[in-house]
Amino acid sequence: MTTDEETKRPGRPPGTSDTRARILECARDLFARNGIDKTSIRAIAKDAGVDPALVHHYFGTKTELFAAAIDIAIDPMDVLGPLREVPVEQIGYVLPSILLPLWDSELGRGLIATLRSILAGGEVSLIRFFLQELITAEVGSRIDNPPGSGGIRVQFVASQLVGIMVARYILELDPFRSLPAEQIAQTIGPNLQRYLTGDLPGLT
Repeated sequence: MTTDEETKRPGRPPGTSDTRARILECARDLFARNGIDKTSIRAIAKDAGVDPALVHHYFGTKTELFAAAIDIAIDPMDVLGPLREVPVEQIGYVLPSILLPLWDSELGRGLIATLRSILAGGEVSLIRFFLQELITAEVGSRIDNPPGSGGIRVQFVASQLVGIMVARYILELDPFRSLPAEQIAQTIGPNLQRYLTGDLPGLT
C-alpha cells in the first residue's frame, strides 16, 4: 500500500496566484522590518504559511525575491556579483559603467518607476536596506580602510548614484539627461573611487 506522500507527483509545488501574492507581501514586510541579511527564506515561508520550497519555486534566490519585493526586473546580484572580480582600485570606475547603461535600457525603466514610487511615498526602507546591506556586503569589506569605514564609504557612493538617477531620470535635467552614459560614467568614476579608497575627512 502506498501513502499519500508516496503518490504525490513531482513537479510544480501546490500554490495559487493568491499564495504567490501572500509570499510577496510577507517578504516585503519582513525585509522592511528586519533587513535583507536578517530575513531568511524560511522566515518568509513561515509568515506566509507555506513551505520554503514554494518560495524558491516562485521567486528563486533571496535576492531575486527582494528584487520582486521592490518591483525591479533584475536580480541585484546580476549587477553586484561581477564586482567581485574587479580589483578594488577599479570598482569606482567600473560601477557606473555597469549601472548607467542598465538604467538607460528598457530593463532599467522598471527600476526608475520604482524610484519614482519611493520618492512619492513608497517603501523607503527596502531601498535603504538594499544600499546598506547588499552593496556593503559585496563591496564594504574590501574597502574597509581604516576599519569601520566601509559602510560610510559605500553610502557616499550610493548618495552620488542616487543623485544621478534623480537628476537624469526623475527631474530629467537638460542637458544632463541627454549626455552619453559613458561620459557620465567617466566623469563620476574618479570621485566614486575616491569615496571607496581615498582619504576622506574624519576617516583617516
